[in-house]
Amino acid sequence: MVATLLVAAVVGLTLGAFLQKGRFCFVNAFRDFFAYKDSRVTKGVLAATFLTMIFWGIAYQFGYYQGFWTPNWGLTGLVGGFIFGVGMTYAGGCASGTLYRAGEGYLQFWLTLLFMGVGYAGFTVAFPTLERTYFEPLTFGEGVSLFTVTSVPAGLVGLAVAGAGLLVYATLVGRSSTGTAFGERADVAQFTPSTLSAPVVGLRGFAHGTIAYVRGLVRAWRHPIAASKQPWDPRTAALGITATAVLWFTQVSIVGVTGPEARWTGYLLSQVGVDAGSYEYWGSILFQGQGVGVTVDMVMIAFVIVGAFLAAVWSGDFALRVPKRRRLPNAVVGGLMMGAGSRLAPGCNIGNIYSGIAELSVHSFIASIGIVAGVYVMTHWIYREVGCAI
Repeated sequence: MVATLLVAAVVGLTLGAFLQKGRFCFVNAFRDFFAYKDSRVTKGVLAATFLTMIFWGIAYQFGYYQGFWTPNWGLTGLVGGFIFGVGMTYAGGCASGTLYRAGEGYLQFWLTLLFMGVGYAGFTVAFPTLERTYFEPLTFGEGVSLFTVTSVPAGLVGLAVAGAGLLVYATLVGRSSTGTAFGERADVAQFTPSTLSAPVVGLRGFAHGTIAYVRGLVRAWRHPIAASKQPWDPRTAALGITATAVLWFTQVSIVGVTGPEARWTGYLLSQVGVDAGSYEYWGSILFQGQGVGVTVDMVMIAFVIVGAFLAAVWSGDFALRVPKRRRLPNAVVGGLMMGAGSRLAPGCNIGNIYSGIAELSVHSFIASIGIVAGVYVMTHWIYREVGCAI
């Protein structure tokens, strides 16, 4: 048990540091892409997800894993994911982004965490009714990871899916570069030289960009102390996040955020006299009938904030920041929607977009569509007066 807690502390500290140094927030990844076509953080998210997919597939293939998280799939993923996506965009930070910003001293995101807890508690109270009226009619199949249902070696499956994802990304980038922008009308039956060359153009750009990134990384880290205090390219953070996630996968489970946070809510309420274990969702599902206590993933999540704090102090980024009054509704409403949405899906941006896609969970593919759709709709609402690039 001590060894597992040590792993939790190490994983939490390093994950928090990598999130903070890379400003690794999924709201930035999708909102900025939709609003400005700014793909800097998007590239980091894609890199982390695809690399983790490959290494988790290899770990699963050789038996070095502790289990998948595969909820039953259905429309709950779309509905809950959409609510969560709207909420995190309005709050200004995703589940992981909220943690590292809390570590940087943003009191607004501590308030967001508080109201996420309110959302978890409200969901827990309503769970018996929701189970009958929401989950049962909207659930269509048992949860499954595609790694487990094919005879193809999991490492090759992960490599193939990641390669296909890279090809799709390269094609979209190549089409934009060759004049076929995302928003243009086109005849899908018409193939033009620019359409056929789009993947080649995109892959060439990816190769050139990767080479330039590696060269820049080597130059920067010739002076490691100075480099460690500067903001990092999100792709650099993605490499560290991948390594951390592989360690966690081989020792404990996939990486999740809102599940452990919901357990923290039940545990903290139990410390002030609430019989959290008597509620079905906390007692039987989240704590699995083992009693309400501190679990290893709860320890890991707590250390994420500590890791972000230490990284922020080292970089000179830490400061207690009091939110402006006009930002308080973002923390309150956004936090409530994130807490409730992550339970209605179930899962957040980490559990579904990052870990869920990396483990090839059918549920998470559906929930990810809902989350991204929620970000897209909320981004267009926020920027309704000036418009969005996509």
